[in-house]
This record gives sequence, C-alpha cells and structure tokens, in this order.
Amino acid sequence: MQLKEPQEVLLMGPGPSPVHPEVLHAMSWNTLGHLDPDFMEIMNQTTDLIRYVFETENQVTLPISGTGSAGMEAALVNMLEPGDKAIICVNGVFGTRMADVASRCGAEVIEVKAQWGSPIEYEDVKKALQANDNVKIVGIVHAETSTGVMQSLEPIVEVAHQYDALVIADTVTSLGGLPVKVDQRGLDVVYSGTQKCISCPPGLAPLTLNERALAAFKARKNAVQSWYLDLSMLTRYWGEERFYHHTAPVNMIYALFAALTLIKEEGLQARFDRHLLNSKALVKGFESLGLEMLTPETYRLPSLHAVKIPEGVNDTDVRGRLRKEHNIEIGGGLGPFKGNVWRVGLMGHGSQQANVERLLNSLAEVLQSLGHNCSGKEAIAAAEQVYKADS
Repeated sequence: MQLKEPQEVLLMGPGPSPVHPEVLHAMSWNTLGHLDPDFMEIMNQTTDLIRYVFETENQVTLPISGTGSAGMEAALVNMLEPGDKAIICVNGVFGTRMADVASRCGAEVIEVKAQWGSPIEYEDVKKALQANDNVKIVGIVHAETSTGVMQSLEPIVEVAHQYDALVIADTVTSLGGLPVKVDQRGLDVVYSGTQKCISCPPGLAPLTLNERALAAFKARKNAVQSWYLDLSMLTRYWGEERFYHHTAPVNMIYALFAALTLIKEEGLQARFDRHLLNSKALVKGFESLGLEMLTPETYRLPSLHAVKIPEGVNDTDVRGRLRKEHNIEIGGGLGPFKGNVWRVGLMGHGSQQANVERLLNSLAEVLQSLGHNCSGKEAIAAAEQVYKADS
C-alpha cells in the first residue's frame, strides 16, 4: 500500500488543535536514544518550560507519556489508595471520567455535582467536606471541554486545604490558553495535555506536584497500582538519576520542547490576551449569525465554545459539510448536549483572527443553504468591531 499524506484541515473542534510548522519540523529531528546526553539536555529544558507555562517552581514536573487522560490517571493512581476518600466535582464528561478513575483506584468517591453547562459551587464542596471525615483529595476540572465552562479554582482550593485535602486540577483545555497559576493558587497536583492550547500533537501529558502532594505520595502504604505511571520510578528517570523506566517518546518530546519555546517567546500574558480577544470576536460573530452560546460570559472558556444549534438544523449535516466543503472541523456535543450544541475550539496556534473569520463565513454559507437567515459578511463585520475596539 502507498501512503498518502492527509490534506490539511483547519482544526477548530475540541482538540487536537492546529500545530505550528516549527513544532511539526521538530518532530522530524533525528531520533536520539532516550538516555543520550544531548536528549537529556532537551529533557531538562522541556521540564523548565513546563514549569514556566504552569507558573510553578515544583521540582516534580514532567511530561507523562500518553494523552491528557494518561495525565488524569497518573495524578489519581499516585495520590489515591484503596479506602481513601475522594471528592470529585462533576459538571461534564471529564469530571465524570475523573470519578470513574478514582473509583478504579479503590477510593470511596463522593461526587459534588452541578448541572452540565454550569460551574461547581464552592458551598457544595464545603458541605461535602463537612459531611465526610478525612477526605484525601478534591478533584476539579478547570476547563470542562464538554461544556465550555471555566471553573473558578481559588475558593475550592481554600476550603479543601482547610480540611487538609489535596486539590487535583484538570487543566487539559486551559494550560497555555488561560492562566493556571499553580503556585499562586496553591494547586497540589495538576495535569494537562499537549493537544489543546499548547498546540502540540496529542501524546504527552504535563504533570506537576507540589511538596504537599509529594509528602502524601511518599506516605503511601501500598504500591501504586500502575507500574507505567508510578511516579516513584518516573521521577528517577526525569530527575538527576536518569534511571531507565520506559523508552521515552523522543520525537514527541522534541515537539513539546518546540511548542513550549514558542509559548515562552510569545509570553504568557500576551498569549492569554490573544485567546480572550479571539474568543470575544468569535462570540460576536456567532451572535450576528443568530446563534446562542451555552455558557454566559462570566464563566465561558476562551479556548472552547459551546454553541447552541438552531432549531431545525441537523448537527451532523452542518459539521459534515464544514469538513467536506470547507476543510474545517468543529466538534459535536457530548452527553445531554449531543445533537444540541457545537463545540468550537480556538486553541494555541489556531486562535487567530483569520480562523475566526474563515469559520464565520463558512458556517454562514452552510446555514444559509439550510434556510437559516444569516450573513457571513455581517458576522465578520461584528467580529472585526471587537478587533478594532482592541487596537
């Protein structure tokens, strides 16, 4: 069989996101051995860059070999033992997944729920902590990819620490696109993924633990249930010892190094501002098309937008035509929102004015052909007003 290179598609779904050409080029660098001294220098620089984007000084900071879900599993299997109590906040797919993984660790899972499309309430977490003694961890999703909800973390951290619980935060769709501030917020364990706002191909999961979490890990009574994700061995490879654990995905680490270098060159605040500006412009364009956002601005993610599908419009027809006729990918809804919302990503390298306007124009064309009264020119003009106001 002859290999055929896939055509370029504008990725504006919930992930993966568009990858910068320099990152793709880095993946083609010559493969080195995972214990080669030149590769170890790249490892050192990569972990420093992960600390930069997490905004942390944590010594235990490394990329897990696997996607964001591997980061979730690594965080939970290392911190939980059978019989531990875990409060997991559930307001979407990824909170639900966190609860599932925690239960597989043998933990007693207490779910604090909010309606999908709404943030978790601080008071509900406080009530759960008051009602349950010796809770070990509180798990919370910072950026819920299934709904576009941005979660306020500070009050959750404050109340969790009052009850001596560790906070594990999922930042898969926020890291590199909005502030995570691990140290400032006091987050104990944080994981992410490379394929969202970092704009690196999927395959690695940045993870960081503070000293408080590390002390809890070292006090474990049982071996970590996962050999592959056991931090007692992974830190020996990623630390000064460089003790062999598994063969690292060398070229993926090149890619992460390149992607994080681009983030540092841009600067975190400039990157956050860019994501927010493009998000505001996209929303104004959607509103001009007669579309309604699922989440209000007060807790709306700038990296992932949940858009209500107009009545009488078929979800898969629109997404299929965007992909076939315009080479644009957007995502469908999950869970109760399946068939009811589109999920539109503006992440990392993909968060650009040109992409905002291309999507608005293409979506308008598809909707017009289905009888929806809208104008691509007017939607682009509405978006451009946001950019003009910012200039």
